[in-house]
Amino acid sequence: MGTQSTVEKTPAISVIIPAYGVGSMLADALDSLLAQDRHDWEAIVIDDGDARIADAVAPYSGEPRIRFMQTDNGGLPTARNRAIAQARAPLISLLDGDDAYQPGYISKMIAAIEASPKIGFASCDATYFGHDRVGERFSAYCAQQQPATLERVLRREFNVFICTTIRREAILAIGGFDPTLKSVEDLDAWLRLLEAGWELAYVAEPLARYRRRPGQMSSNNLVMHQSAMTVFERAAQRLAGRPEQAAANEMTLHSARLLEIERGIRKIRDGAVDDGIALLHNADIRKHSLRWRLAIWMMRIAPRLAGPLIRFRDRV
Repeated sequence: MGTQSTVEKTPAISVIIPAYGVGSMLADALDSLLAQDRHDWEAIVIDDGDARIADAVAPYSGEPRIRFMQTDNGGLPTARNRAIAQARAPLISLLDGDDAYQPGYISKMIAAIEASPKIGFASCDATYFGHDRVGERFSAYCAQQQPATLERVLRREFNVFICTTIRREAILAIGGFDPTLKSVEDLDAWLRLLEAGWELAYVAEPLARYRRRPGQMSSNNLVMHQSAMTVFERAAQRLAGRPEQAAANEMTLHSARLLEIERGIRKIRDGAVDDGIALLHNADIRKHSLRWRLAIWMMRIAPRLAGPLIRFRDRV
């Protein structure tokens, strides 16, 4: 546990922890901070309007490095922005309330970002825990190809893991996280940082633990694809005249196709099977995987198979 003198000094890093809806899991995140091999940090837990978080934070009330913010429900981007505004350190680190750091996260990420004044943010690999994929690497499912350029982040050839450390001056200079986005607000911020000329450093070690929960992906796919399309459209506009604009345009079309696929899946789940199959088929079938093309062909031949095939897809 930290002493009063520890918290009075300007911390090296401020850890931002939005905790809406994850009160039962928050202890894992906070305990992982207490286990760090550097102690010059502060953490800001923000409840984003979830009254249950106060009870989850209460056991840590004797730890002066952990601060608690109670606000109205403004959404994840607003929660992060509010906490960043109160942060005292020159570096900002993100930690979702249901995830956790490995013991060396803070020391290694600070070293990575301080390697050059051109580096505006640093990311790492992670291991999954929770519902499934336990012990497997984030990079095994989400590519992290080096070097981490704007082009590669646009094309999702380098996926920035959410437990990222950012220079406070850099995130403030781009206006923080976009509160109008309902999802992928982190991707939007990474693109704007890279567009502004900041470099992205990468530590190829699993320095964080990424929790998997049942149904967490399928429940928000529609919002995610809609938000991604918006992010890529805006990026294409900002990148007019730059070589990366082509990638932004391609990813806008790709997101639109994924959105149509998700709408088709929703139609099938809601019982409008024929309409759903038509949407799936029209979403540029040539770009579907072989498995998807076979599944869509089977649905068109035997529509009664559509529901079981979609449920099977959700499980794998």
